[in-house]
Amino acid sequence: MSGYPLPTTDLESAGLRAGQIARLVALIEGHIADGTYPGAQIAIARHGKLVLNRSFGMAAPGRAASDDTLWLLFSNTKVITAVAIWALAEQGAFRFSDKVSDHVPEFARNGKGDITIMQVITHQGGFPFAQMPQAGWEDMAARREAVCNFTLDHSPGSRLHYHGQSAHWVLAVLIEALTGQDFRAFIREQVIAPLGLGGDMYVGLPEAAMGREIEMVAPKEGGGTAPIADNNTAAWKKAGSPGAGGYATARGMAALYQMMLNGGELGGNRVVSPRMVAYAVRNWTGDMVDQYMGMPMHRGLGPHLRGITPTIRGLGSIASPRTYGHGGAGISYCWADPDSGVSFAYLTNCRIPDPWHSRRLDLVANFVHSAIL
Repeated sequence: MSGYPLPTTDLESAGLRAGQIARLVALIEGHIADGTYPGAQIAIARHGKLVLNRSFGMAAPGRAASDDTLWLLFSNTKVITAVAIWALAEQGAFRFSDKVSDHVPEFARNGKGDITIMQVITHQGGFPFAQMPQAGWEDMAARREAVCNFTLDHSPGSRLHYHGQSAHWVLAVLIEALTGQDFRAFIREQVIAPLGLGGDMYVGLPEAAMGREIEMVAPKEGGGTAPIADNNTAAWKKAGSPGAGGYATARGMAALYQMMLNGGELGGNRVVSPRMVAYAVRNWTGDMVDQYMGMPMHRGLGPHLRGITPTIRGLGSIASPRTYGHGGAGISYCWADPDSGVSFAYLTNCRIPDPWHSRRLDLVANFVHSAIL
């Protein structure tokens, strides 16, 4: 873990019940043994220290998962991109109440002129089904043209509906319009590198890191798993979709959330202020039902919050109401609990649909929550 920013400690010293973590480990080992998914990795941190870092199973055929394995994050990437947006806002580049078209004038096409940055980042932009063509993955001008041509699926601000990738492609173009930099370079320079996570987190996987990443698979009929072709190409890995294409270790994600718990600072390096973190992890959508998720998601500006509704996705039903985090489609969840100082990352390499996925996430998260003393 050369250069990794968190010192290590053990479960007992960190005030975590070893028996509950043993149950979590046994659950994951059972999933691996019965072939539910090939590999997994977990990390727990508390009060600025890494408490547990463990890998399970296989990262790819013929290659065991190790502490240095990079896991496709899917939508966990949204939180990394969001931190870059927080930093830009704090630098005075924009206000969340600004219209996107204030900074990217062509975005006003197709009735999008009044959409605010706040609406985009809280999944209220009105274009949840818009898609970025592959031509925009590597070309900044093509990327900008594509998001400006997005069309509305419903009136902006009229409903909360998860924007799987579309909103964060808009945020990537906003970063580029405000800085003149490729969004991937900006995220690396402003967030990842200052936090000491250069070897543990990537939005846009470089050639030098290729070979450390997992193979992404999905269940196949009749049992077992099969690779997901679209998520295993070199083009996908390099593209770094700002809402779905990042790669990281579990320890890297646990450290990212420790930064938030520590008010925007990690390892002596600050990326945003405590006030900005507090602003970003506020519930901005109340108890509005997310039309995609089918439940209130209590959206912040990147992460979402547990709140006090009967159900919540991924964060654990017994979590503190202030717990916040995000997941990756069918594979993972990462979160932070400001009441205990615990952050947790659970990453796997098999995209499994609901209802099994959500049920296992609740078990996984609740084992950690119930371990906290």
